[in-house]
Amino acid sequence: MDVRRRPVKNQSQQRPVKQPTAGELLKPYNQPKPSDALPLPLYLTNGLFFTIFFSVMYFLLHRWREKIRNSVPLHVLTFSELAAVASLIASVVYLVGFFGIEFVQSIFRPSPDSWEIEDDSLDQIMLAEDKPTKQCGELLIPRIVATTTEVAELTKENNKEKIKPPPVSDHSSSSSVEDEEIVKLVVDGSIPSYSLESKLGDCKRAARIRREALQRITGKSLSGLPLEGFDYESILGQCCEMPVGYVQIPVGIAGPLLLNGAEFSVPMATTEGCLVASTNRGCKAIYVSGGATCILMKDGMTRAPVVRFSSVKRAAKLKQFLEDPMNFETLALVFNKSSRFGRLQSVKCAIAGKNLYIRFCCATGDAMGMNMVSKGVQNVLDFLRDDFPDMDVMGISGNYCSDKKPAAVNWIEGRGKSVVCEAVIKEDVVHKVLKTTVPALVELNMLKNLTGSAMAGALGGFNAHASNIVSAVYLATGQDPAQNVESSHCITMMEAVNDGKDLHISVTMPSIEVGTVGGGTQLASQSACLNLLGVKGASKDEPGSNARALATIVAGSVLAGELSLMSAISAGQLVKSHMKYNRSTRDMSKLTSSN
Repeated sequence: MDVRRRPVKNQSQQRPVKQPTAGELLKPYNQPKPSDALPLPLYLTNGLFFTIFFSVMYFLLHRWREKIRNSVPLHVLTFSELAAVASLIASVVYLVGFFGIEFVQSIFRPSPDSWEIEDDSLDQIMLAEDKPTKQCGELLIPRIVATTTEVAELTKENNKEKIKPPPVSDHSSSSSVEDEEIVKLVVDGSIPSYSLESKLGDCKRAARIRREALQRITGKSLSGLPLEGFDYESILGQCCEMPVGYVQIPVGIAGPLLLNGAEFSVPMATTEGCLVASTNRGCKAIYVSGGATCILMKDGMTRAPVVRFSSVKRAAKLKQFLEDPMNFETLALVFNKSSRFGRLQSVKCAIAGKNLYIRFCCATGDAMGMNMVSKGVQNVLDFLRDDFPDMDVMGISGNYCSDKKPAAVNWIEGRGKSVVCEAVIKEDVVHKVLKTTVPALVELNMLKNLTGSAMAGALGGFNAHASNIVSAVYLATGQDPAQNVESSHCITMMEAVNDGKDLHISVTMPSIEVGTVGGGTQLASQSACLNLLGVKGASKDEPGSNARALATIVAGSVLAGELSLMSAISAGQLVKSHMKYNRSTRDMSKLTSSN
Protein backbone atom coordinates (compact mmCIF):
# COMPACT_ATOMS: atom_id res chain seq x y z
CA MET A 1 0.00 0.00 0.00
CA ASP A 2 1.26 3.45 -0.87
CA VAL A 3 1.32 5.68 2.20
CA ARG A 4 2.43 9.26 1.41
CA ARG A 5 4.26 11.22 4.09
CA ARG A 6 4.05 14.94 4.66
CA PRO A 7 5.94 17.20 7.07
CA VAL A 8 4.67 16.78 10.63
CA LYS A 9 2.37 19.60 11.64
CA ASN A 10 1.94 21.17 15.02
CA GLN A 11 -0.21 18.91 17.19
CA SER A 12 -2.77 21.63 17.78
CA GLN A 13 -3.26 22.07 14.02
CA GLN A 14 -3.84 18.43 13.25
CA ARG A 15 -7.22 17.13 12.17
CA PRO A 16 -8.91 14.28 14.12
CA VAL A 17 -8.06 10.79 12.93
CA LYS A 18 -10.70 9.57 10.50
CA GLN A 19 -11.51 5.93 11.20
CA PRO A 20 -13.33 3.79 8.60
CA THR A 21 -16.60 2.39 9.82
CA ALA A 22 -17.97 -1.10 9.49
CA GLY A 23 -20.06 0.24 6.63
CA GLU A 24 -16.91 1.17 4.74
CA LEU A 25 -15.57 -2.32 5.39
CA LEU A 26 -18.73 -3.78 3.86
CA LYS A 27 -18.76 -1.35 0.92
CA PRO A 28 -16.71 -3.55 -1.45
CA TYR A 29 -19.23 -6.35 -0.94
CA ASN A 30 -22.34 -4.22 -1.64
CA GLN A 31 -21.43 -2.56 -4.94
CA PRO A 32 -23.87 -3.05 -7.89
CA LYS A 33 -22.94 -6.05 -9.99
CA PRO A 34 -23.67 -6.93 -13.63
CA SER A 35 -25.58 -9.99 -12.41
CA ASP A 36 -28.35 -7.73 -11.08
CA ALA A 37 -29.66 -7.34 -14.64
CA LEU A 38 -29.93 -11.08 -15.39
CA PRO A 39 -33.40 -12.71 -15.45
CA LEU A 40 -31.98 -15.97 -14.01
CA PRO A 41 -29.88 -16.50 -10.88
CA LEU A 42 -26.19 -15.90 -11.47
CA TYR A 43 -25.07 -19.49 -10.86
CA LEU A 44 -27.61 -20.85 -13.36
CA THR A 45 -26.68 -18.37 -16.07
CA ASN A 46 -22.95 -18.89 -15.64
CA GLY A 47 -23.39 -22.65 -15.48
CA LEU A 48 -25.41 -22.63 -18.71
CA PHE A 49 -22.85 -20.64 -20.69
CA PHE A 50 -19.88 -22.53 -19.25
CA THR A 51 -21.56 -25.79 -20.26
CA ILE A 52 -22.21 -24.49 -23.77
CA PHE A 53 -18.64 -23.22 -24.11
CA PHE A 54 -16.88 -26.44 -23.06
CA SER A 55 -19.34 -28.71 -24.87
CA VAL A 56 -18.98 -27.02 -28.24
CA MET A 57 -15.22 -26.68 -27.79
CA TYR A 58 -14.93 -30.41 -27.22
CA PHE A 59 -17.21 -31.13 -30.18
CA LEU A 60 -15.30 -28.84 -32.55
CA LEU A 61 -11.86 -30.06 -31.47
CA HIS A 62 -13.00 -33.65 -31.92
CA ARG A 63 -14.41 -32.90 -35.37
CA TRP A 64 -11.31 -30.98 -36.47
CA ARG A 65 -9.03 -33.79 -35.34
CA GLU A 66 -11.04 -36.24 -37.47
CA LYS A 67 -10.82 -33.88 -40.45
CA ILE A 68 -7.06 -33.59 -40.09
CA ARG A 69 -6.70 -37.37 -39.99
CA ASN A 70 -8.96 -37.76 -43.05
CA SER A 71 -7.41 -34.81 -44.94
CA VAL A 72 -10.72 -32.91 -45.05
CA PRO A 73 -10.43 -29.07 -45.32
CA LEU A 74 -11.22 -27.37 -42.02
CA HIS A 75 -13.28 -24.61 -43.67
CA VAL A 76 -15.83 -27.10 -44.97
CA LEU A 77 -18.49 -27.02 -42.26
CA THR A 78 -21.60 -29.11 -41.73
CA PHE A 79 -24.82 -27.70 -40.27
CA SER A 80 -24.00 -29.10 -36.81
CA GLU A 81 -20.53 -27.52 -36.94
CA LEU A 82 -22.03 -24.16 -37.95
CA ALA A 83 -24.43 -24.35 -35.00
CA ALA A 84 -21.54 -25.24 -32.71
CA VAL A 85 -19.46 -22.28 -33.94
CA ALA A 86 -22.42 -19.94 -33.37
CA SER A 87 -22.93 -21.30 -29.86
CA LEU A 88 -19.22 -20.93 -29.14
CA ILE A 89 -19.25 -17.28 -30.26
CA ALA A 90 -22.35 -16.57 -28.15
CA SER A 91 -20.84 -18.14 -25.03
CA VAL A 92 -17.53 -16.33 -25.51
CA VAL A 93 -19.32 -13.00 -25.93
CA TYR A 94 -21.29 -13.58 -22.73
CA LEU A 95 -18.34 -14.76 -20.64
CA VAL A 96 -15.93 -12.08 -21.85
CA GLY A 97 -18.57 -9.37 -21.54
CA PHE A 98 -19.79 -10.42 -18.12
CA PHE A 99 -16.44 -10.97 -16.48
CA GLY A 100 -14.92 -8.06 -18.38
CA ILE A 101 -17.47 -5.65 -16.90
CA GLU A 102 -16.82 -7.08 -13.43
CA PHE A 103 -13.07 -6.64 -13.95
CA VAL A 104 -13.42 -3.03 -15.08
CA GLN A 105 -15.67 -2.24 -12.12
CA SER A 106 -13.16 -3.77 -9.76
CA ILE A 107 -10.53 -1.30 -11.00
CA PHE A 108 -12.60 1.73 -10.04
CA ARG A 109 -14.17 0.18 -6.97
CA PRO A 110 -12.19 0.59 -3.72
CA SER A 111 -11.06 -2.65 -2.13
CA PRO A 112 -9.84 -3.46 1.38
CA ASP A 113 -6.29 -3.73 0.07
CA SER A 114 -6.35 -0.23 -1.46
CA TRP A 115 -7.51 1.86 1.49
CA GLU A 116 -5.30 4.90 2.00
CA ILE A 117 -4.54 6.44 5.35
CA GLU A 118 -4.82 10.16 5.88
CA ASP A 119 -1.32 11.60 6.09
CA ASP A 120 -2.20 13.65 9.13
CA SER A 121 -3.66 10.57 10.80
CA LEU A 122 -0.41 8.67 10.35
CA ASP A 123 1.58 11.58 11.71
CA GLN A 124 -0.70 11.82 14.73
CA ILE A 125 -0.31 8.10 15.41
CA MET A 126 3.47 8.37 15.20
CA LEU A 127 3.53 11.38 17.55
CA ALA A 128 1.25 9.73 20.08
CA GLU A 129 2.89 6.32 20.10
CA ASP A 130 6.52 7.16 19.08
CA LYS A 131 6.64 3.79 17.33
CA PRO A 132 4.24 1.37 15.65
CA THR A 133 2.43 -0.92 18.05
CA LYS A 134 0.94 -3.36 15.50
CA GLN A 135 2.55 -6.23 13.68
CA CYS A 136 2.53 -7.59 10.12
CA GLY A 137 1.32 -4.39 8.45
CA GLU A 138 -1.59 -3.87 10.87
CA LEU A 139 -0.72 -0.16 11.07
CA LEU A 140 -1.66 0.22 7.41
CA ILE A 141 -5.11 -1.36 7.92
CA PRO A 142 -7.96 1.04 8.85
CA ARG A 143 -9.63 0.59 12.18
CA ILE A 144 -13.07 -0.99 12.16
CA VAL A 145 -15.12 0.69 14.84
CA ALA A 146 -18.87 0.44 14.70
CA THR A 147 -21.77 0.07 17.09
CA THR A 148 -24.40 -2.62 17.01
CA THR A 149 -26.94 -0.01 15.91
CA GLU A 150 -24.80 0.86 12.90
CA VAL A 151 -24.52 -2.77 11.80
CA ALA A 152 -28.32 -3.09 12.01
CA GLU A 153 -28.82 0.09 9.98
CA LEU A 154 -26.34 -1.15 7.37
CA THR A 155 -28.35 -4.33 6.96
CA LYS A 156 -31.65 -2.42 6.55
CA GLU A 157 -30.52 0.54 4.47
CA ASN A 158 -27.84 -1.25 2.38
CA ASN A 159 -25.09 1.19 3.32
CA LYS A 160 -27.14 4.30 2.47
CA GLU A 161 -26.70 5.85 5.91
CA LYS A 162 -23.34 5.97 7.63
CA ILE A 163 -22.73 6.63 11.33
CA LYS A 164 -19.59 8.35 12.46
CA PRO A 165 -17.55 6.09 14.80
CA PRO A 166 -16.88 7.28 18.32
CA PRO A 167 -13.38 8.57 19.09
CA VAL A 168 -10.96 6.03 20.51
CA SER A 169 -8.51 6.92 23.22
CA ASP A 170 -7.19 3.59 24.47
CA HIS A 171 -5.42 1.23 22.03
CA SER A 172 -6.16 -2.05 23.81
CA SER A 173 -9.84 -1.30 24.34
CA SER A 174 -10.25 -0.05 20.78
CA SER A 175 -8.61 -3.19 19.45
CA SER A 176 -11.09 -5.40 21.30
CA VAL A 177 -13.98 -3.33 19.94
CA GLU A 178 -12.59 -3.64 16.42
CA ASP A 179 -12.15 -7.40 16.78
CA GLU A 180 -15.70 -7.78 18.09
CA GLU A 181 -17.14 -6.02 15.06
CA ILE A 182 -15.01 -8.10 12.67
CA VAL A 183 -16.17 -11.28 14.40
CA LYS A 184 -19.77 -10.23 13.78
CA LEU A 185 -19.02 -9.61 10.11
CA VAL A 186 -17.42 -13.05 9.78
CA VAL A 187 -20.33 -14.74 11.55
CA ASP A 188 -22.95 -13.17 9.27
CA GLY A 189 -20.87 -13.97 6.17
CA SER A 190 -19.99 -10.41 5.20
CA ILE A 191 -16.26 -11.17 5.42
CA PRO A 192 -14.96 -14.60 4.30
CA SER A 193 -13.02 -16.34 7.05
CA TYR A 194 -10.22 -17.30 4.67
CA SER A 195 -9.49 -13.65 3.81
CA LEU A 196 -8.78 -12.43 7.34
CA GLU A 197 -4.98 -12.70 7.05
CA SER A 198 -4.84 -10.62 3.87
CA LYS A 199 -7.28 -8.01 5.13
CA LEU A 200 -5.93 -7.58 8.65
CA GLY A 201 -2.24 -8.08 7.95
CA ASP A 202 -1.83 -9.79 11.31
CA CYS A 203 -1.88 -13.60 11.19
CA LYS A 204 -2.28 -14.15 14.91
CA ARG A 205 -5.12 -11.63 15.15
CA ALA A 206 -6.79 -13.32 12.18
CA ALA A 207 -6.57 -16.70 13.92
CA ARG A 208 -8.04 -15.25 17.11
CA ILE A 209 -10.97 -13.65 15.28
CA ARG A 210 -11.62 -16.79 13.20
CA ARG A 211 -11.53 -18.89 16.34
CA GLU A 212 -14.11 -16.70 18.10
CA ALA A 213 -16.37 -16.64 15.04
CA LEU A 214 -16.17 -20.45 14.80
CA GLN A 215 -17.20 -20.84 18.44
CA ARG A 216 -20.21 -18.59 17.90
CA ILE A 217 -21.28 -20.33 14.69
CA THR A 218 -20.96 -23.87 16.07
CA GLY A 219 -21.86 -23.16 19.67
CA LYS A 220 -18.90 -25.29 20.74
CA SER A 221 -16.02 -24.17 22.95
CA LEU A 222 -12.37 -24.38 21.88
CA SER A 223 -11.02 -23.52 25.32
CA GLY A 224 -8.76 -26.59 25.38
CA LEU A 225 -7.15 -25.73 22.05
CA PRO A 226 -4.22 -23.33 22.64
CA LEU A 227 -3.84 -20.16 20.58
CA GLU A 228 -0.94 -18.33 22.20
CA GLY A 229 2.69 -19.28 21.79
CA PHE A 230 2.68 -20.11 18.08
CA ASP A 231 4.15 -18.27 15.10
CA TYR A 232 1.22 -18.07 12.69
CA GLU A 233 3.29 -16.11 10.18
CA SER A 234 5.41 -19.23 9.59
CA ILE A 235 2.50 -21.32 8.28
CA LEU A 236 0.91 -18.67 6.03
CA GLY A 237 0.79 -19.95 2.46
CA GLN A 238 2.86 -22.98 3.40
CA CYS A 239 1.55 -25.43 5.97
CA CYS A 240 -2.03 -24.73 7.06
CA GLU A 241 -4.94 -22.54 5.99
CA MET A 242 -7.50 -20.83 8.23
CA PRO A 243 -5.81 -21.74 11.56
CA VAL A 244 -7.66 -21.43 14.87
CA GLY A 245 -4.93 -22.80 17.14
CA TYR A 246 -2.54 -25.71 17.33
CA VAL A 247 -2.49 -29.21 18.79
CA GLN A 248 0.05 -30.11 21.46
CA ILE A 249 1.90 -33.41 21.04
CA PRO A 250 4.60 -34.24 23.59
CA VAL A 251 8.06 -35.04 22.26
CA GLY A 252 10.21 -37.68 23.97
CA ILE A 253 13.80 -38.67 23.30
CA ALA A 254 15.00 -42.20 22.63
CA GLY A 255 18.67 -42.97 22.61
CA PRO A 256 21.47 -42.57 22.15
CA LEU A 257 21.07 -44.67 19.02
CA LEU A 258 24.48 -45.88 17.86
CA LEU A 259 24.17 -46.06 14.09
CA ASN A 260 27.04 -46.37 11.60
CA GLY A 261 29.45 -45.26 14.32
CA ALA A 262 27.53 -42.08 15.21
CA GLU A 263 25.21 -41.39 18.14
CA PHE A 264 21.74 -39.90 17.67
CA SER A 265 19.17 -38.74 20.19
CA VAL A 266 15.91 -39.54 18.38
CA PRO A 267 12.93 -37.18 18.92
CA MET A 268 9.55 -38.92 18.93
CA ALA A 269 6.22 -37.03 19.02
CA THR A 270 3.54 -39.36 20.33
CA THR A 271 0.63 -39.72 22.74
CA GLU A 272 1.08 -43.49 23.19
CA GLY A 273 2.52 -44.50 26.52
CA CYS A 274 5.45 -46.97 26.53
CA LEU A 275 6.44 -46.18 22.93
CA VAL A 276 9.39 -43.91 23.72
CA ALA A 277 10.43 -46.01 26.70
CA SER A 278 10.35 -49.20 24.66
CA THR A 279 12.30 -47.69 21.77
CA ASN A 280 14.81 -46.31 24.25
CA ARG A 281 15.34 -49.80 25.66
CA GLY A 282 15.97 -51.10 22.15
CA CYS A 283 18.52 -48.31 21.59
CA LYS A 284 20.29 -49.35 24.78
CA ALA A 285 20.49 -52.99 23.70
CA ILE A 286 21.89 -51.95 20.32
CA TYR A 287 24.38 -49.54 21.91
CA VAL A 288 25.91 -51.99 24.37
CA SER A 289 26.12 -54.61 21.59
CA GLY A 290 28.31 -52.37 19.44
CA GLY A 291 25.74 -50.43 17.42
CA ALA A 292 23.77 -50.96 14.23
CA THR A 293 24.74 -50.70 10.57
CA CYS A 294 22.45 -49.08 8.02
CA ILE A 295 22.77 -49.21 4.23
CA LEU A 296 20.82 -47.04 1.78
CA MET A 297 20.06 -49.15 -1.29
CA LYS A 298 18.11 -46.68 -3.44
CA ASP A 299 17.05 -43.03 -3.44
CA GLY A 300 14.34 -41.90 -5.85
CA MET A 301 10.90 -40.31 -5.60
CA THR A 302 8.22 -41.38 -8.10
CA ARG A 303 5.23 -39.90 -9.90
CA ALA A 304 3.09 -41.82 -12.38
CA PRO A 305 0.66 -39.98 -14.68
CA VAL A 306 -2.01 -41.87 -16.62
CA VAL A 307 -2.54 -41.09 -20.32
CA ARG A 308 -5.15 -42.45 -22.73
CA PHE A 309 -5.07 -43.22 -26.44
CA SER A 310 -7.69 -44.23 -28.97
CA SER A 311 -6.21 -47.71 -29.26
CA VAL A 312 -3.94 -50.17 -27.48
CA LYS A 313 -1.54 -49.97 -30.42
CA ARG A 314 -0.89 -46.27 -29.81
CA ALA A 315 -0.44 -46.80 -26.07
CA ALA A 316 2.06 -49.59 -26.75
CA LYS A 317 3.96 -47.36 -29.15
CA LEU A 318 4.47 -44.70 -26.47
CA LYS A 319 5.49 -47.38 -23.96
CA GLN A 320 8.11 -48.63 -26.39
CA PHE A 321 9.36 -45.08 -26.95
CA LEU A 322 9.65 -44.30 -23.23
CA GLU A 323 11.42 -47.54 -22.30
CA ASP A 324 13.88 -47.38 -25.19
CA PRO A 325 17.36 -46.67 -23.70
CA MET A 326 18.18 -44.57 -26.77
CA ASN A 327 15.52 -42.03 -25.76
CA PHE A 328 16.35 -41.79 -22.05
CA GLU A 329 18.92 -39.03 -22.44
CA THR A 330 16.41 -36.82 -24.26
CA LEU A 331 13.72 -37.47 -21.64
CA ALA A 332 16.19 -36.75 -18.82
CA LEU A 333 17.19 -33.45 -20.42
CA VAL A 334 13.57 -32.34 -20.61
CA PHE A 335 12.76 -33.60 -17.11
CA ASN A 336 15.79 -32.05 -15.40
CA LYS A 337 14.90 -28.53 -16.53
CA SER A 338 12.38 -28.33 -13.68
CA SER A 339 14.98 -28.21 -10.88
CA ARG A 340 18.70 -28.11 -10.23
CA PHE A 341 18.29 -31.05 -7.83
CA GLY A 342 15.72 -33.18 -9.66
CA ARG A 343 17.46 -35.78 -11.83
CA LEU A 344 15.53 -38.42 -13.76
CA GLN A 345 16.67 -41.96 -12.94
CA SER A 346 14.25 -44.29 -14.69
CA VAL A 347 10.92 -44.61 -16.49
CA LYS A 348 8.73 -47.69 -16.13
CA CYS A 349 5.39 -48.19 -17.91
CA ALA A 350 2.34 -50.40 -17.44
CA ILE A 351 -0.64 -50.77 -19.78
CA ALA A 352 -4.27 -51.34 -18.84
CA GLY A 353 -6.30 -51.48 -22.03
CA LYS A 354 -5.65 -48.30 -24.00
CA ASN A 355 -4.45 -46.50 -20.85
CA LEU A 356 -0.75 -46.12 -20.16
CA TYR A 357 0.70 -45.57 -16.68
CA ILE A 358 4.17 -44.01 -16.71
CA ARG A 359 6.19 -44.25 -13.47
CA PHE A 360 8.96 -41.64 -13.40
CA CYS A 361 11.64 -41.99 -10.73
CA CYS A 362 14.09 -39.20 -9.90
CA ALA A 363 16.54 -37.98 -7.27
CA THR A 364 15.29 -34.95 -5.31
CA GLY A 365 18.20 -33.75 -3.16
CA ASP A 366 17.27 -33.04 0.46
CA ALA A 367 13.59 -32.45 -0.34
CA MET A 368 11.00 -35.21 -0.07
CA GLY A 369 10.41 -34.23 -3.69
CA MET A 370 6.76 -34.72 -4.64
CA ASN A 371 6.41 -31.21 -6.10
CA MET A 372 9.81 -31.45 -7.77
CA VAL A 373 9.07 -34.70 -9.58
CA SER A 374 5.59 -33.49 -10.54
CA LYS A 375 7.05 -30.46 -12.32
CA GLY A 376 9.51 -32.64 -14.19
CA VAL A 377 6.74 -35.02 -15.24
CA GLN A 378 4.70 -32.11 -16.57
CA ASN A 379 7.67 -31.02 -18.69
CA VAL A 380 7.96 -34.50 -20.22
CA LEU A 381 4.22 -34.72 -20.93
CA ASP A 382 4.33 -31.38 -22.74
CA PHE A 383 7.30 -32.61 -24.77
CA LEU A 384 5.57 -35.88 -25.73
CA ARG A 385 2.59 -34.05 -27.20
CA ASP A 386 4.69 -33.09 -30.22
CA ASP A 387 5.10 -36.73 -31.32
CA PHE A 388 1.90 -38.04 -29.75
CA PRO A 389 -0.76 -35.34 -30.32
CA ASP A 390 -3.56 -37.89 -29.75
CA MET A 391 -2.36 -38.50 -26.17
CA ASP A 392 -4.93 -37.44 -23.57
CA VAL A 393 -3.46 -36.78 -20.12
CA MET A 394 -6.10 -38.06 -17.73
CA GLY A 395 -4.21 -37.16 -14.55
CA ILE A 396 -0.76 -36.13 -13.39
CA SER A 397 -1.07 -38.94 -10.83
CA GLY A 398 -2.58 -42.27 -11.83
CA ASN A 399 -1.94 -44.07 -8.49
CA TYR A 400 0.86 -46.13 -10.02
CA CYS A 401 3.31 -43.95 -8.05
CA SER A 402 1.92 -44.90 -5.43
CA ASP A 403 1.56 -42.09 -2.88
CA LYS A 404 -0.02 -42.43 0.59
CA LYS A 405 -1.54 -45.83 -0.17
CA PRO A 406 -0.30 -49.37 0.53
CA ALA A 407 0.88 -50.71 -2.84
CA ALA A 408 2.90 -53.67 -4.02
CA VAL A 409 4.79 -51.47 -6.49
CA ASN A 410 6.35 -49.55 -3.58
CA TRP A 411 7.07 -52.78 -1.70
CA ILE A 412 8.82 -54.29 -4.71
CA GLU A 413 10.33 -51.33 -6.59
CA GLY A 414 10.79 -48.94 -3.67
CA ARG A 415 9.90 -45.27 -3.36
CA GLY A 416 11.86 -42.53 -1.65
CA LYS A 417 14.72 -44.09 0.30
CA SER A 418 15.17 -47.88 0.34
CA VAL A 419 17.06 -48.81 3.52
CA VAL A 420 18.30 -51.97 5.25
CA CYS A 421 19.43 -51.83 8.88
CA GLU A 422 20.98 -54.63 10.94
CA ALA A 423 22.53 -55.34 14.33
CA VAL A 424 23.92 -58.29 16.27
CA ILE A 425 22.66 -58.36 19.86
CA LYS A 426 24.86 -60.28 22.26
CA GLU A 427 23.44 -63.12 24.31
CA ASP A 428 24.02 -61.48 27.69
CA VAL A 429 22.32 -58.27 26.47
CA VAL A 430 19.27 -60.28 25.38
CA HIS A 431 19.11 -61.77 28.88
CA LYS A 432 19.89 -58.71 31.01
CA VAL A 433 18.39 -55.82 29.02
CA LEU A 434 15.63 -57.47 26.98
CA LYS A 435 14.73 -60.09 29.61
CA THR A 436 14.26 -62.92 27.11
CA THR A 437 16.23 -65.51 25.10
CA VAL A 438 17.53 -65.70 21.55
CA PRO A 439 15.59 -68.88 20.60
CA ALA A 440 12.34 -67.37 21.92
CA LEU A 441 12.79 -64.21 19.84
CA VAL A 442 13.63 -66.13 16.67
CA GLU A 443 10.61 -68.41 17.00
CA LEU A 444 8.22 -65.57 17.85
CA ASN A 445 9.42 -63.51 14.88
CA MET A 446 8.77 -66.43 12.54
CA LEU A 447 5.30 -67.11 13.93
CA LYS A 448 4.19 -63.48 14.32
CA ASN A 449 5.95 -61.22 11.81
CA LEU A 450 6.29 -63.76 8.99
CA THR A 451 3.64 -66.47 9.23
CA GLY A 452 1.03 -64.39 11.03
CA SER A 453 1.34 -61.49 8.59
CA ALA A 454 1.15 -63.89 5.65
CA MET A 455 -2.03 -65.41 7.09
CA ALA A 456 -3.49 -61.90 7.33
CA GLY A 457 -2.56 -61.14 3.71
CA ALA A 458 -0.35 -58.26 4.82
CA LEU A 459 1.20 -55.95 2.22
CA GLY A 460 4.54 -54.72 3.52
CA GLY A 461 3.43 -55.37 7.08
CA PHE A 462 5.81 -58.12 8.10
CA ASN A 463 6.79 -56.40 11.33
CA ALA A 464 5.63 -55.80 14.89
CA HIS A 465 4.96 -52.03 14.93
CA ALA A 466 7.20 -50.16 12.49
CA SER A 467 4.39 -47.64 11.88
CA ASN A 468 4.54 -46.56 15.53
CA ILE A 469 8.12 -45.38 15.31
CA VAL A 470 7.84 -43.96 11.80
CA SER A 471 4.80 -41.84 12.75
CA ALA A 472 6.42 -40.52 15.92
CA VAL A 473 9.65 -39.49 14.17
CA TYR A 474 7.71 -38.02 11.22
CA LEU A 475 5.58 -35.82 13.47
CA ALA A 476 8.62 -34.60 15.39
CA THR A 477 10.67 -33.75 12.30
CA GLY A 478 8.00 -32.16 10.11
CA GLN A 479 7.44 -34.96 7.59
CA ASP A 480 4.13 -35.65 5.88
CA PRO A 481 2.35 -37.94 8.39
CA ALA A 482 0.13 -39.40 5.64
CA GLN A 483 3.20 -40.90 3.98
CA ASN A 484 3.59 -43.12 7.01
CA VAL A 485 1.42 -45.56 5.00
CA GLU A 486 4.13 -46.62 2.55
CA SER A 487 7.07 -45.50 4.68
CA SER A 488 6.14 -48.15 7.27
CA HIS A 489 6.51 -51.01 4.78
CA CYS A 490 8.96 -53.20 6.65
CA ILE A 491 10.00 -56.81 7.06
CA THR A 492 11.74 -57.74 10.31
CA MET A 493 14.10 -60.71 10.26
CA MET A 494 15.68 -62.49 13.24
CA GLU A 495 18.06 -65.45 13.39
CA ALA A 496 20.54 -66.96 15.81
CA VAL A 497 24.23 -66.48 14.94
CA ASN A 498 27.60 -67.30 16.51
CA ASP A 499 26.65 -70.90 17.31
CA GLY A 500 23.16 -69.83 18.38
CA LYS A 501 24.36 -67.55 21.16
CA ASP A 502 23.73 -64.11 19.66
CA LEU A 503 20.78 -62.58 17.81
CA HIS A 504 20.99 -61.09 14.32
CA ILE A 505 18.09 -58.70 13.67
CA SER A 506 17.40 -56.65 10.56
CA VAL A 507 14.69 -54.41 9.14
CA THR A 508 14.24 -53.86 5.41
CA MET A 509 12.26 -50.71 4.52
CA PRO A 510 11.98 -50.05 0.75
CA SER A 511 9.98 -46.82 0.76
CA ILE A 512 10.97 -44.30 3.45
CA GLU A 513 9.80 -40.87 2.21
CA VAL A 514 11.54 -38.05 4.08
CA GLY A 515 13.05 -34.63 3.48
CA THR A 516 14.90 -32.00 5.49
CA VAL A 517 13.70 -28.94 3.53
CA GLY A 518 10.23 -27.74 2.61
CA GLY A 519 6.82 -28.30 4.20
CA GLY A 520 6.68 -28.77 7.96
CA THR A 521 10.47 -29.02 8.31
CA GLN A 522 10.63 -25.22 8.33
CA LEU A 523 8.49 -24.81 11.44
CA ALA A 524 10.40 -23.88 14.58
CA SER A 525 9.67 -27.01 16.65
CA GLN A 526 10.26 -29.46 13.83
CA SER A 527 13.36 -27.60 12.72
CA ALA A 528 14.74 -27.90 16.26
CA CYS A 529 14.24 -31.67 16.18
CA LEU A 530 16.04 -31.91 12.83
CA ASN A 531 18.84 -29.82 14.30
CA LEU A 532 19.07 -32.24 17.24
CA LEU A 533 19.71 -35.02 14.73
CA GLY A 534 22.24 -32.91 12.80
CA VAL A 535 20.25 -33.00 9.55
CA LYS A 536 18.56 -29.59 9.55
CA GLY A 537 18.04 -27.98 6.15
CA ALA A 538 19.87 -28.76 2.93
CA SER A 539 23.38 -30.13 2.91
CA LYS A 540 25.82 -27.66 1.38
CA ASP A 541 28.60 -30.19 0.91
CA GLU A 542 26.61 -33.07 -0.60
CA PRO A 543 23.04 -32.33 -1.73
CA GLY A 544 20.69 -35.02 -0.50
CA SER A 545 22.93 -36.36 2.27
CA ASN A 546 20.81 -34.91 5.09
CA ALA A 547 17.62 -36.55 3.82
CA ARG A 548 19.43 -39.85 3.32
CA ALA A 549 20.84 -39.67 6.85
CA LEU A 550 17.35 -39.00 8.23
CA ALA A 551 16.06 -42.10 6.43
CA THR A 552 18.74 -44.25 8.04
CA ILE A 553 17.88 -42.80 11.47
CA VAL A 554 14.23 -43.72 10.92
CA ALA A 555 15.21 -47.28 10.00
CA GLY A 556 17.58 -47.52 12.99
CA SER A 557 14.82 -46.33 15.31
CA VAL A 558 12.43 -48.91 13.84
CA LEU A 559 15.08 -51.58 14.48
CA ALA A 560 15.25 -50.54 18.15
CA GLY A 561 11.46 -50.47 18.46
CA GLU A 562 11.04 -53.89 16.87
CA LEU A 563 13.70 -55.42 19.10
CA SER A 564 12.17 -54.09 22.31
CA LEU A 565 8.51 -54.88 21.53
CA MET A 566 9.26 -58.41 20.35
CA SER A 567 11.23 -58.96 23.56
CA ALA A 568 8.33 -57.67 25.67
CA ILE A 569 5.90 -60.01 23.91
CA SER A 570 8.30 -62.93 24.22
CA ALA A 571 8.77 -62.31 27.95
CA GLY A 572 5.04 -61.74 28.54
CA GLN A 573 5.61 -58.13 29.63
CA LEU A 574 3.47 -56.31 27.06
CA VAL A 575 0.20 -56.11 28.99
CA LYS A 576 1.93 -55.42 32.30
CA SER A 577 4.00 -52.53 30.92
CA HIS A 578 1.04 -50.94 29.17
CA MET A 579 -1.09 -51.15 32.29
CA LYS A 580 1.71 -49.44 34.19
CA TYR A 581 2.75 -46.70 31.73
CA ASN A 582 -0.23 -46.29 29.38
CA ARG A 583 -3.09 -46.03 31.89
CA SER A 584 -3.68 -42.70 33.65
CA THR A 585 -5.29 -42.72 37.10
CA ARG A 586 -5.94 -38.97 37.13
CA ASP A 587 -9.50 -37.71 37.03
CA MET A 588 -9.36 -35.57 33.88
CA SER A 589 -12.93 -34.30 34.29
CA LYS A 590 -11.95 -32.50 37.49
CA LEU A 591 -8.87 -31.03 35.81
CA THR A 592 -10.98 -29.76 32.92
CA SER A 593 -13.62 -28.23 35.18
CA SER A 594 -10.99 -26.50 37.30
CA ASN A 595 -9.60 -24.78 34.21
